[in-house]
Amino acid sequence: MTRKYYLTGMLLVVAALVATLAVYSQLPERVPTHWGINNQPNGYSPKWALFLIGPGFMAALLALFRFLPWLSPKHFEVDSFRSTYLQVMVITLSLMAYLYAMTLWAGRTGSANVGRAVVGGICLLVALLGNLMGKVRRNFYIGIRTPWTLANERVWNATHRFAAKTCFAGGLVGLVLTLFGVQGWPVFAVLMAGALAPVVYSLIFYKQLERRREL
Repeated sequence: MTRKYYLTGMLLVVAALVATLAVYSQLPERVPTHWGINNQPNGYSPKWALFLIGPGFMAALLALFRFLPWLSPKHFEVDSFRSTYLQVMVITLSLMAYLYAMTLWAGRTGSANVGRAVVGGICLLVALLGNLMGKVRRNFYIGIRTPWTLANERVWNATHRFAAKTCFAGGLVGLVLTLFGVQGWPVFAVLMAGALAPVVYSLIFYKQLERRREL
């Protein structure tokens, strides 16, 4: 089962490398690699840097996901939710591959109008990861890692059940807004609200347990 997830990750890295090699000769010397909140390119890189930005970064991320379980301290092991952890890895790498494909498209066609597609992909990532939040167990690497969730497993579990709803809703609303042509701060505000609400919730819930002496 574990091998299947890592094989998928490696195939995504190879696909990014093959795509880069396929279009490399057709790219300008400098390609857009960053877009601002207004969905317009505001950063450019030499085309050789694409090997680092795309397949290089994805390979490093895959290696990091492979190495993190070994680093986990006792009582915070990734093994307690390994399947969910690996799903998070594949979803994250898939988004990286999608965003990199948009970068190659912008460089290949000269089109600057990919910012909307990039933001839409990020919103979809937030929604998909939100859908997994309720299955994430206490660890130091992924999830809502506040002082209160790390201090108490009950707070962690309750916060992540709440985060599953807010992150999924934030990502979904952000995606809908993007599809309807809304740009900039409204989409960013929706995503931030979905991500920050669980942080506040973890503090409030912890303090409630503390007052009731249930910690």
